[in-house]
Amino acid sequence: MKSGNVTQITEFLLLGLSKEPKLQPFVFGFFLSMYLITVVGNLLIILAIISDSHLHTPMYFFLSNLSFVDIGFTSTTIPKMLQNIRTQSKVITHAGCVTQMNFFLLFGLLDNFFLSVMAYDRFVAICHPLHYKVIMNPRLCGMLVLVSWIISALYSLIQSLMLLRLSFCTNVEIPHFFCELTQMVQLACSDTFVNELVLYIGVVLLAGSPFFGVLYSYSKIIASIRRISSAQGKYKAFSTCASHLSVVSLFYGTALGVYLSSAATHSSHSSAIASVMYTVVTPMLNPFIYSLRNRDMKRALKALFGMELLKGKWS
Repeated sequence: MKSGNVTQITEFLLLGLSKEPKLQPFVFGFFLSMYLITVVGNLLIILAIISDSHLHTPMYFFLSNLSFVDIGFTSTTIPKMLQNIRTQSKVITHAGCVTQMNFFLLFGLLDNFFLSVMAYDRFVAICHPLHYKVIMNPRLCGMLVLVSWIISALYSLIQSLMLLRLSFCTNVEIPHFFCELTQMVQLACSDTFVNELVLYIGVVLLAGSPFFGVLYSYSKIIASIRRISSAQGKYKAFSTCASHLSVVSLFYGTALGVYLSSAATHSSHSSAIASVMYTVVTPMLNPFIYSLRNRDMKRALKALFGMELLKGKWS
């Protein structure tokens, strides 16, 4: 048990990314811009998929769910950070901190699960193309999304309830721009063995399993593509999963980079800055990755903008 004066803590202090007052306007503008781009970009992806019947396929169904989760992922952390910068206050209530951590875990796990599910979808499409429609039927797609939501919600709820039982010392400064679970556990004065045990189990099972599922799917995809004789056939097969592979590389690459670097340097401030990559930058880039090199998505977006222009003309 950690030593310290145990009190009934009602609020925490989010130290943010920079302590320099002169940099605060720049940080505010920078993150506000990224947040607006993320929300608008992912909303456009969702609206384009809904409005175009040609995109009512398993791949785009999962993509629309991923875009919704990305909006929730960034909305969990960025608005509060922007509010703190604008009001020049670092305070977040205890209940607000636990709630933020809960939704951060929820959407983070959903991101992980949906990327794994989308990798499985590409595996079936490339390795079993003749049975694709039979295997990836609407019932299975709905079940995969539902199970992902249930598991993520249960785990985030368990972590939140376990966090509520902890007592905190007078040191309530969180060296981050949001209430990150490991940072909060480290601030606790009571015994955190069970919390850390559940956290490690969750990382191995709920984060590690989908990641290895992605690796397994792409190992099979690469092996299948290599067996294709023509170069044109290989390119066509690879192009169907290029966007997803880019997003997977960006998400897991930045997330692993953050935790490996923080473990090596033991610097909370460096970890907070690095975590911007997978919490803010990756959700912002996803709509661009899926639309710039995707003809179907480009067509759907053009049709969506065309409809809006016509509505504006005749209204």
